[in-house]
Amino acid sequence: MSTRSAAVLTACFCTVFTMFAIRLSYGVLLPEMLPSLGITKTEAGVIYSLYFIAYTVFSPVLGLLADRISIRVLLCLFSVVLGIGTFFMAYSSSLVEASLFFLLTGIGASAGWSPVVALAQRWVSDKRRGLTLGVIDAGGSLGVAMSSLAMPLIVVAHNWRMGWKILGVSAFLVAAMNFFLVRSRPAGQPDLRHPTLSQHRNEPVTRIYARLLTDIRFWLIGLSYLLIGFSALIPTTFLSTYAVEELTLRYSVATRLMTIMYLAAIGGKLILGPLSDAVGRIRILMMCNTLIAGASLAIAYSHGFPTLHLFSALFGFGYGGIFPLYAACASDYFSKDAVGGIVGLWTLCLGVGFILSPVIAGWTADATGTLGWSFVLATVIGMTSVFLLVLARKALSVGHWPRNQ
Repeated sequence: MSTRSAAVLTACFCTVFTMFAIRLSYGVLLPEMLPSLGITKTEAGVIYSLYFIAYTVFSPVLGLLADRISIRVLLCLFSVVLGIGTFFMAYSSSLVEASLFFLLTGIGASAGWSPVVALAQRWVSDKRRGLTLGVIDAGGSLGVAMSSLAMPLIVVAHNWRMGWKILGVSAFLVAAMNFFLVRSRPAGQPDLRHPTLSQHRNEPVTRIYARLLTDIRFWLIGLSYLLIGFSALIPTTFLSTYAVEELTLRYSVATRLMTIMYLAAIGGKLILGPLSDAVGRIRILMMCNTLIAGASLAIAYSHGFPTLHLFSALFGFGYGGIFPLYAACASDYFSKDAVGGIVGLWTLCLGVGFILSPVIAGWTADATGTLGWSFVLATVIGMTSVFLLVLARKALSVGHWPRNQ
């Protein structure tokens, strides 16, 4: 690997590290934010949903732009936006203010996945795609694990507002890193900003995306991504709150479950990414989604800390594989030249799940008086995602897209 490749991949790793640390820190800081802002769990879900509305709207646009313009510019600009929204979360004093600031945070975060995975795949060989994306995505879990360790200490020493300030500054530092380290493509690689996406196949970009939107295999994978996103976001958002309010665990102990979850996710990314290179993406994705669904159900019926440790770890291991493996499916089964756009469109599907999940889960908890039923809902939706992957695997066995030479 060249020095430039290592620099670019390092920037990708740090960008994902920061984006996921900010996104999932919401769940870690939420138990302290609820009484301070005087909001219900449903309203807390609305704040999170607004983040994902912005993330969902902008992600496919930036994914498409990543195939056409400088990724370096995109990452620098939107990392600054991410920092502004995150930093000002510290100054929110009402539901409206928190919603607006986290909406801005979602806009900035929209550049932290689709353009990043498109960039990373330009700088590595096809044989190392799963491994590379797994390592980069491990940055997200490492970011959340470190955040879940640091945020409770910061809350005890200061308050939850200081947590948001520190996260905001980290986003500004990543913007500077992207400016100095990122290059949009290796020297000599075809520039895809011209009317066609490949020097080998003179096919207009509009025709590629038209074929995608009429391909049942594309939609089966995309819809399974939507459902597993819905399912996975319930424990990652409400596990700490569930442990504090219903299991009466101390806040510092409850947030430790998040640390366990994301440390296990790192293992999932590093193990399942290379494994999928050998045995197939869809097969490993089915295993990941089954672990997420099964662990969610187990959490709902776990009352002791040892079992919560175990099932949080199992959930995290499965959760760790979903994002890099879905991204790798784009070039495996469709077009390597349009990875940014494909991942962006799938992120649109994922975002729909993310938008609906916290509101529905929060409303379910408020209506039933327990988050247990929200975790049961996560199980049902997660197993439906597995069923869609079974259908996708059968459809993919019929044939693949024409591959780039």
